[in-house]
Amino acid sequence: MVVLLVGGSSVLMDAMIDKLNKNGHRVYLLTGQKENRSSYRHVFEKYNFPYDSGSVKEILESVKPDAIVFTGAFDSNFSWETPRPDGVRYMTALMNILSAYSVLKKGRFLYFSSQEVFGGAYPYKIEEDETAAPKGFRAMALAQGEETCANFRKTQGTDTVILRFDNLYWVPEKGQTEDNPCFRMCLEALKTGKISANGRKSFSMIYLNDAVEQVYKLICAEDPKHACYHISSMEEIGEPALAQLIQEEMGSGIQVVDSTVGMESCLLLDGGRYAGEFDWKIMNPYDASVKRVARFMKRHSASFITEEDAGGGLAVKAWNNARRIFKALFPFLENLICFIPFFLLNNQAAGSRFFAKLDFYLLYVLLFAVVYGQQQAIFSGFLAAIGYFFGQMQVQSGFEVLVDYNTYVWMAQLFIVGLVVGYLKDQLHFIQSESKSRVQYLHGQLSDIEEINDSNVRMKHNFEAQVVNHKDSLGKIYDISSTLEQYGPEEVLFYAAQVLGKLMDCGDVAVYTVANGDYARLFSATSPEARKMGNSIKYTAMEKMYGELKERRVYINRNMEEKMPMMASAVYSEDEMQLILMLWGIPWERMTLGEANRLTIVGFLIQNAVVRANRYLEALRNRRYVEGTNVLDESAFTLLAKAFSDAKEKGLTEYVLLEILAEEQNYENVASALGSAMRQTDYLGILKGGRLYALLPNTNRDNIGGIVERFRNAGYECRVEEAVL
Repeated sequence: MVVLLVGGSSVLMDAMIDKLNKNGHRVYLLTGQKENRSSYRHVFEKYNFPYDSGSVKEILESVKPDAIVFTGAFDSNFSWETPRPDGVRYMTALMNILSAYSVLKKGRFLYFSSQEVFGGAYPYKIEEDETAAPKGFRAMALAQGEETCANFRKTQGTDTVILRFDNLYWVPEKGQTEDNPCFRMCLEALKTGKISANGRKSFSMIYLNDAVEQVYKLICAEDPKHACYHISSMEEIGEPALAQLIQEEMGSGIQVVDSTVGMESCLLLDGGRYAGEFDWKIMNPYDASVKRVARFMKRHSASFITEEDAGGGLAVKAWNNARRIFKALFPFLENLICFIPFFLLNNQAAGSRFFAKLDFYLLYVLLFAVVYGQQQAIFSGFLAAIGYFFGQMQVQSGFEVLVDYNTYVWMAQLFIVGLVVGYLKDQLHFIQSESKSRVQYLHGQLSDIEEINDSNVRMKHNFEAQVVNHKDSLGKIYDISSTLEQYGPEEVLFYAAQVLGKLMDCGDVAVYTVANGDYARLFSATSPEARKMGNSIKYTAMEKMYGELKERRVYINRNMEEKMPMMASAVYSEDEMQLILMLWGIPWERMTLGEANRLTIVGFLIQNAVVRANRYLEALRNRRYVEGTNVLDESAFTLLAKAFSDAKEKGLTEYVLLEILAEEQNYENVASALGSAMRQTDYLGILKGGRLYALLPNTNRDNIGGIVERFRNAGYECRVEEAVL
């Protein structure tokens, strides 16, 4: 079989070549670069052409491959340091190769994708038919590549097969950066001596050798039944378990840090389709392969970390310090070692008719001035002066050498030449560094200008849409927001999320109430997606978002961090943060300054309704609570419970109503006893003929065990009330 591999040099490419060669197949390689100096022993022919070259068509016609493997997500020709330009190059390359392949009408085309095309968390194993939901330019490019391959298969009748790898990992090459959970944790351990592990995050990985074996079976298959397969081990592993395996291999100097936050997050590709069609067996389990990666990176840690990194363990830190000291002293050691042959040459040349006029010391000083600059020029000049002094003492006394003006003329000449050349070397190095920094700065400015331009274009489109259909006119915004006026004070916050979602054209909205200086609790949400940060969050720990909110600005998730909302804004009352409004379902193209301004306006309108409701409730405080307690009277608590019941029916919140089984009717004693067992957002009130109840917002029957236990410890039994009224 003739196989054409398409991609840059990498561990994956080497493994594919070895596998195909061992099984007697002829391997051709398209490197994607004009100049590729990497050598491959088992490649029959290597083509150094860029992917967008017009010669790709001639290459395919010449090779006539039975299978073409495009490494896609793992192609080292795409660094993705500049995602947008790389995304354009990526799609251009894929289109050119697919076009040439479709004309050839021969062989099978395998496209390598990854789990990145699914950007969120899923409560189930992801099957091949699941719609991709990419986040970020790289993930979007991979997903577009999948769509392109599927379209060629549908319209051109080509045999294109998409392979999605589930966190592919391998033993890296020295100094090479990889993008998989195992490598990232190992690198963090080497750099900091710690491994952060989120106990609520889990995934699956597949080792390189197992993945290559599965790919090989697809290359050789006569007629695969499907156009897409998941290459996955289907063995779920959590971050703490992975961190534990790495710690066991790297030693006790590595500390596992619990960074558990947010809701349960699992991303696991279902490889059942592949397993049902081909022989499937995992030969490299986690406990062996992860330790293999950790062992290699520990042994070659110097190639993965820099001098600034803290390192892990005393031995690694000592080694890093030793390397740093040696690097600083190396020029001086080199200078001393090189002085010896120049000293000997100068002494031997003193009696030579041909070399007597040649000043070896001057050459020695010039050499180090040119290579290292002024500092080493001074040091080498000092050594040369000592060597000259001892050389002259062989024919004169030390005093005669010291009083001889020729000595000082020679030394002045030596130091002047050395200092001037060293100064020029230092200036040249400074100019080069400045030029490099300037280029980097201009690249950053260019990226900012491109981002601003994109934002302006999106704003232009948004304004055009407003002019055409008037959906977002200020009048309409006010009309919708004013509907909050029709709700009772107890209901305003529930329907604020609904109104916000309608105004911002977003189906995933959450409203958090600030409980104290650091934490906020979820009050209402319009979808499960909007609840994924959990019922309680430490918003001050979310540095980027909190930094914007405390300055009363709108937070925009420009880096598409999946754990953060797309946009967020805060509602203030008398300089204190009261609410945090979060939008999750905003598409990237709408994350503009115009949308931020609209959210600000909507936030102010919601703020007016919320503040007015709070003031109304505060004014009626004496009428709403049983005197001397924080227990709501029957009429007030009935309205509150009904508001929660209506909101729950509309999917805006969850709650549990507990009946407190107290024999006495002394509400003051009961409220005092239960005060420490309740959260700030919980309510106590009277319903149904004087019976005492506790209303627990954003709680369900599955997670009330702790609260019930705290009530029991306070001396009161309770039971769940099914019907509110």
